Parts: sequence; C-alpha cells; structure tokens
Amino acid sequence: MTRGRFITLEGGEGVGKSTQVRALTAMLETRGLEVVPTREPGGSAGAEAIRALLMEGSDDRWDARSEALLFAAARADHVARTIRPAIERGAWVICDRFIDSSRAYQGGGGGITDDDLLALHRFGSQGLLPDRTFLLALAADEAATRLAVRDAGGADRMGSKPADYQARLAARFAEIAAAEPERWRLIDAGKPAEAVTAAIIAELESWL
Repeated sequence: MTRGRFITLEGGEGVGKSTQVRALTAMLETRGLEVVPTREPGGSAGAEAIRALLMEGSDDRWDARSEALLFAAARADHVARTIRPAIERGAWVICDRFIDSSRAYQGGGGGITDDDLLALHRFGSQGLLPDRTFLLALAADEAATRLAVRDAGGADRMGSKPADYQARLAARFAEIAAAEPERWRLIDAGKPAEAVTAAIIAELESWL
C-alpha cells in the first residue's frame, strides 16, 4: 500500500488556513484521493477536549509552559488516532496547523525554546513532520481587517493576543520556514482565495 501525504498549512491569525483546507480537500478529492481534513488543536476526540481548554477563557488562563504541554498532549493524541493511521492507509492529510505553530506561538510568541518544544514533539508524537508545509503570508493590516470580521462575535484566546505578539509570531514563522526550505513553501495569502488554492496545488502537482 502506498503511503499517503501529510500536508500542513501555517501562518498567523486571519490568513485563510481554514478556507484553504476546505478548498484543497475538495480539489484533491476530484483527483480520486482519500483526503482527511483536520486541525490543531483538535482532530481527535481527546485533542478536541483539550482544544476547549486552550481556546477558551482569558489570555492569561495558561502560562507558556502549561500551554506548550497541553498542545503537545493534544497533538500526540491527534497523531496517534487520526494522522498516522490515515497516511499509513494511503490517505492525504490536510492539517490546519501542526508542530510549527507551537514553535511560533509558544516559541516566538511565548518564549519557550525550540529545543524544548521539539523534545516534547519527539516524545509525544514520535517526531512526525509534514511532507510539505505551506506558510500563508499576509500583511499585518490585512490580517487585522480579516480578524475583525471573523471575530465580530468574540475572539478566542489566540485571536485576542496583542499586536506585538502577532508581530513576533510572524517573524518566527518566517525564521522556521527559511531554515527548512526543502519542506516549506511560501504562499501569498493576500491574493483571492481561488488563486491561493491554485498556487498550493501547483506546488503539489509532482505528487499527484
């Protein structure tokens, strides 16, 4: 049986990752593939339970270390119960965020070292990495405009973090992507959604 592919979408708040997960799922299914769309935190029963702890409440509900541990626990369950079984049976997994979000949020945004975050990942998720990661890049002012629309009814803990945190987040994503060019691809998320989808598919075409 041919192993499937594991694709992740990364970036700050409001860049359109969820929209692209849906679009990519539909596009890849037209190619005859089994596609498993998923998200982090979440994607399995245990991880969704932890998601509620992470995404609800005030910004200071958890300190950075506690937050990192909760994300690692959710990811371990997600990998064991959803991601790894899917790719082993030949499906393509399209995930909205993965370990690189922890490296950016709890690392660049929260001050936890990359070594510590990757050590948690090696233990909890056996070091699983995506085959390809797309960084959806968007200007800060446009991201803020999108967030204002998305979060009109109230922002979650991640969306409510201040502008200086969001700036550190964007810088950290750029650093991680630059250090691993064989895995990462940079996508201009300021283009129309259909153009963003087309750009991602073009980068995957050799695998299709």
